[in-house]
Amino acid sequence: MSNHHSDRAVVLGGSVAGMLAAAALAQRYGSVTVVERDVLPPTSRTSEHRRGVPQERHVHGLLPQGRQIVEELLPGFTERVLTAGGHQGDVLGDTRWYLNGLPLRQAHTGLAALSASRPLIEGSIRDLALALPNVTLLDGHDVVGVRADSGVTGARVTSLHGGGSRVLPAGLVVDATGRGSRAPHWLADLGLPGPAEEAVRIDLAYTSRLFDVPDELFDGDIVVVTARFPGQHRSSVMQRLEGGRALVTLAGVHGERAPADLAGFTAYAESLPVSATADVVRAATPAGDAVSFRYPTYVRRRYEQLATVPDGLLVLGDAACAFNPVYGQGMSVAAMCAGALRTSVEPAAFFAAQAALLDAPWTLAVRADVEGPSEPVRRLQLAAVHDAELAEAFIRVTALVDPPSALSAPWIAQRLSAPSPAAA
Repeated sequence: MSNHHSDRAVVLGGSVAGMLAAAALAQRYGSVTVVERDVLPPTSRTSEHRRGVPQERHVHGLLPQGRQIVEELLPGFTERVLTAGGHQGDVLGDTRWYLNGLPLRQAHTGLAALSASRPLIEGSIRDLALALPNVTLLDGHDVVGVRADSGVTGARVTSLHGGGSRVLPAGLVVDATGRGSRAPHWLADLGLPGPAEEAVRIDLAYTSRLFDVPDELFDGDIVVVTARFPGQHRSSVMQRLEGGRALVTLAGVHGERAPADLAGFTAYAESLPVSATADVVRAATPAGDAVSFRYPTYVRRRYEQLATVPDGLLVLGDAACAFNPVYGQGMSVAAMCAGALRTSVEPAAFFAAQAALLDAPWTLAVRADVEGPSEPVRRLQLAAVHDAELAEAFIRVTALVDPPSALSAPWIAQRLSAPSPAAA
């Protein structure tokens, strides 16, 4: 049966992944409708937090690759965030990375990262996406399911304020509803198997608190990362935000929980292997109560392995792969996957492309959280304390610019085999 609405697309979910998907699809479809359960704030200048994004009170940022793709999809995005008070800086030169309890050698890489609150980043994306002439928003609506003939031909939605359900006909439905995605159930309703799932239990918990922070406490940096390493279950990320504030997120795995009260929060920061986080927490002024969040398991759904996927249905963002958010890769990966929509919306081709994009961040997260770094990577990290070129090579992989295989380059092996400056 032909789909008479082939020039229409419907995106389910109005968060970062959904709005970026809408921006990409707006280049291919005459009409794109974004369906969102929450009633969304009117503009990015509204800083209220959304129920549908429980993790938004914690650290967020855009890695260079993600920022670049957002800028391509929505020109003017970076300037909009910076004008509103966000911060841009070099991913290594303006970011302090403490690995194995030691700081990587800082150097300018030319790769710009963005640090701002989640409401500002998401709101700026939403403002620009909805300014596109063929993108519209239907908020305050829940997704009931999909309509299918020979393929998926629309989405069934219902208003949360009454009025019953209806079908939004479309040539393409994109599920960007996050971890709670019901796409596997929709496939079952169509008599098709759902995707295989890979799950990694990490039992991650993090607690975040806003502070009013004088600029000098960050010493010119926009982000400070104190990463876990073998034997350590605690970590932290601090980022400068708009309005002269900083957000401090303390994380723990395998039973470690950062307390929400200020005294306990400070003590947890003091227990980290370097003093950078505790120095800021002790010197800054708290701006509100702490908030906590738990992330027990991250999951990857292998849609690319399905033998049969109905035409007209795609799944991206956390609905396809949700991994440890502490690494700050979530929004950037969502941008990369949304960017893939510009190349193909045919299910098999898109899912294959998305799988290739997910391989690196998924592998990095699993190795860091389950296996720990390999001995060559650990030696590279230690050498990068003194060697700016090795530090840049490592950060280019962490920032999703280069694949993990880049760390196997012959020049890196040669550099690591040479005597270290510290041993000289």
